[in-house]
Amino acid sequence: MTEPAIRFLAITGMSGAGRRSAAHTLEDLGWYVADNLPPTMLPAFVDTAAAAGYDRVAVVLDVRTRAEFDDIPAAFDALQAKGILPQILFIEASDAVIVRRQESVRRPHPLQGDGALLDGIRREREMLATLRAAADMVVDTSDLNVHQLANKVAYAFNSSDDRELKLTLMSFGFKNGLPIDADMVLDVRFLPNPHWVPELRPQTGLSQAVSRYVLGQDAAQAWLDGVIETLHAVLPGYVQEGKRHATVAIGCTGGKHRSTAMTEELASRLRDEGVAVHVEHRDLGLE
Repeated sequence: MTEPAIRFLAITGMSGAGRRSAAHTLEDLGWYVADNLPPTMLPAFVDTAAAAGYDRVAVVLDVRTRAEFDDIPAAFDALQAKGILPQILFIEASDAVIVRRQESVRRPHPLQGDGALLDGIRREREMLATLRAAADMVVDTSDLNVHQLANKVAYAFNSSDDRELKLTLMSFGFKNGLPIDADMVLDVRFLPNPHWVPELRPQTGLSQAVSRYVLGQDAAQAWLDGVIETLHAVLPGYVQEGKRHATVAIGCTGGKHRSTAMTEELASRLRDEGVAVHVEHRDLGLE
C-alpha cells in the first residue's frame, strides 16, 4: 500500500530562541503541529495525521525529551523508509539573547540542573550540533521580534508545493558580524564606497543616486553576471538534494550602501527569470 504524500517538518533549536512562535505561525498557515512529541512516536504520528487528511505536519523536537533525544536519527530513518523526507527548521539565538529571554520568563533552562544558565545553554548547543548541521533552514532570532520571525517562517513554509525553492537575499555589514543563518556569503567591498561621497553618505542603497553610483561600476556588472551564473548551477542542486530554503548574504562594510544596492539589483534580475526571491536588509537601520 502506498503511503499518502505528506510533508514533515521538525522544528528544533535553542530554548528561548522562538521555537514556540515558529510553531504557532505554522499552525496559522494550516499545518498540524505537535509539541514535544517523543521521537519514537513520529512514524505513528505521521500515519495518524495522514489518515486524518493532513498533508503538512510539524513537530517541535528539542532537548526536553532528554533520554529519547538520541532516538531522532532512527525516527527520521523510519520516516524516509515511508517515502517522507524530513525537513528541519532550526531556531537559533546568541547566548546573551537567550540568557535575557530565559531570565525574563523566570524559568530554568531544561539542561541547567544545579549549574549556571550558561552551562545549560552550552550543553544544549552540544546536543543540537548535529541537527543544526543538517538543518534545511536556520533562523537567527537574536535581532528579530516575533512578527519578523513569523514573516520568515511564513515565507519559507506557506506554499504547499514542496518542490519550490524559496530564496532569501540578505544585505549586511561585515562590521556587525556575519549572518549565521546564511548558506552563501558574498562580499562586495571591492566596489568604491559611496560613504566617501559626501552627498551620498546620508542615503542608502535603496536611493536611485546610490544605486546608480554602485551599479555604474564596471566591476559591479561583472560581479552580478558571475553570481547569476553561479546561482544557476547551485539552486537546482539544492532542490535535487532536498533543500527547499536558501539564504544568500551580500555584505559590505556597514550594510548600508553597496550591499543594499547590489542585493536589490540581484533580486530584480532573478525575479525577471521567474525565481521566487525575498529580500532582507539586516543592517540598513544601524549606524
